[in-house]
Amino acid sequence: MLQAPITHTGSPPANLSPTAGRPVRVVARNLEADELLRAHHHAWGQVTYALDGAVQVNANQQTWFVPPLRAIWIPPHVVHEVRTLERAQLRAIYVDSSVATISGNDCVVLEVSGLMRELVRTLTQLELSDDNLSPPAIATHGIPQSRLQRESHLAACLLDELAHAAPLPLNVPMPRDSRLLSLCEMLIADPASPLSLQDLSKQVGASERTLARLFQSEMQMSFGLWRQQMRLARAAPLIASGKPLSVVAAELGYASQSAFSAMFKKTFGQTPSSFFRTSERDFD
Repeated sequence: MLQAPITHTGSPPANLSPTAGRPVRVVARNLEADELLRAHHHAWGQVTYALDGAVQVNANQQTWFVPPLRAIWIPPHVVHEVRTLERAQLRAIYVDSSVATISGNDCVVLEVSGLMRELVRTLTQLELSDDNLSPPAIATHGIPQSRLQRESHLAACLLDELAHAAPLPLNVPMPRDSRLLSLCEMLIADPASPLSLQDLSKQVGASERTLARLFQSEMQMSFGLWRQQMRLARAAPLIASGKPLSVVAAELGYASQSAFSAMFKKTFGQTPSSFFRTSERDFD
């Protein structure tokens, strides 16, 4: 039985919602491990970015595993929930739909450039500096024009970086069938589990044959391929957090580090160390 995480609402304060006049807003949120921003949606797009720690995002019958120093784009109106896999410093960048630079209704994990990191950092500092302005002063005089102009320039640069950010294949399809969903959630919680589909069928109340058919009909892949894809996506936060490849391989159920690295390279086209070479910690 999975332990229920601490839950929070995912809605921002009303004064931080993006508008046509201020289309990019940043909310800083520090969460402990295994906290949940429960399912919600909003009219604007969102980039969830972890300075450190890793998060799991569920939306559109998919699960994404987002390593530190990567980000995930969540389109407007898409119902989503965010769960921390470890203690995380989250930055939620809200983007008004009128200026969204990524089209479509699908979430996507993105590479975060050094410039993007610094833009987010500076915009966060600007948002925090607004806290020093008293409500009466804002009501009377508004936000200083020079401050708004600086925010506008930085926001335009950030949107351009988002438009050119490289996507990363770190998603895992999730089923609608409750029995299959229960099975998938068990394996995501324990990716090293050696249980076969026959073993798992006894725990979810469906025959092995039924589950195999559901994997094909709902996710267009076999159980074995789904588990492989899940393990590789789950590897990303573990590697990015600095764990040795031998430890990551063991935690994911691979017989050896070399077997894990070979499968990773076959899927992503490069070794794990090369894939995460861009995660320099000196930007933190």
